[in-house]
Amino acid sequence: MILATAPFQEKAMLENQRDNSLQDVVVRVDTSGLSDRGLRRPGNEDHFLIAQIDRSWRTLQTSMPADAFQSSVTDSVTVQIVADGMGGAVGGEVASRTAIGAFVDIVLRTPNLILRLDKQSTQDVLTRMAARFELMKQALEEVVRRDPTLTGMGTTMTLALNFRADLLVAHVGDSRAYLFRKGHLERLTRDQTMVQSLLERGAISPEEMASHPLRHVLVGILGTKGKPIDVELRFIGLEDGDLVLLCSDGLTEMVPETAIADALAAASTAEAACQQLVDLAISRGGYDNVTAVVNRYRIAPLAG
Repeated sequence: MILATAPFQEKAMLENQRDNSLQDVVVRVDTSGLSDRGLRRPGNEDHFLIAQIDRSWRTLQTSMPADAFQSSVTDSVTVQIVADGMGGAVGGEVASRTAIGAFVDIVLRTPNLILRLDKQSTQDVLTRMAARFELMKQALEEVVRRDPTLTGMGTTMTLALNFRADLLVAHVGDSRAYLFRKGHLERLTRDQTMVQSLLERGAISPEEMASHPLRHVLVGILGTKGKPIDVELRFIGLEDGDLVLLCSDGLTEMVPETAIADALAAASTAEAACQQLVDLAISRGGYDNVTAVVNRYRIAPLAG
């Protein structure tokens, strides 16, 4: 099932979006990730991935005039994933590793990758992403069939892909994505937890969430149970200077959003931001695995 979260505004986005084959901007991404098992856990059930998907054309020799066509073109999509596994013993580590590995395999086996967006391909990307989460679920189920001791394992997954200046965020569980823009931190994902559901129904107050005994109970997970996955999908337009943070709850449980915003504002590079965020979580107790992936976007007009 696809949940289009506000302020997704798919209709407006599709109507206003330009054909990216003519998009006159160049996007550069400073990206880095860091994961730590923390102070109390014996192992690390978090995993992250940063990757780049490219399609390129480079003319080596031709008799045609230089202005007849573009002699060198590269389309790129950057991918960042954070997955926080669960399942006891080694189950959590296996779940997060398997899910990310399955995503890579799915992408590599896709013959017609979409690396530029227009109205039709935008909808195709949403449909494909929901289908890919189901395929990752099937990969987890296959692992359990081979090793029944892993029954019940699962993982969160928060994933970001930027198609030039358009960012897609896909999300299951309670790992989070944030946008830091002009000094303001905005959460891009909704925690799929029992306490979030209770809050939305008015059963508890925001102040009760931090200490509620059900705050770690997930109602959405990429796992091995039979029910469909609730994948939240959201597109946003990126601006020059934007920072996007993906993180596990080992960060957000220990570090308030005000401190996260301060760390992102102070860091000069994505690598420095990741280090500072993980250090903050460890210094405040670090009882869980903690993972942070930071992307800093520089967007400028394309010369010529």
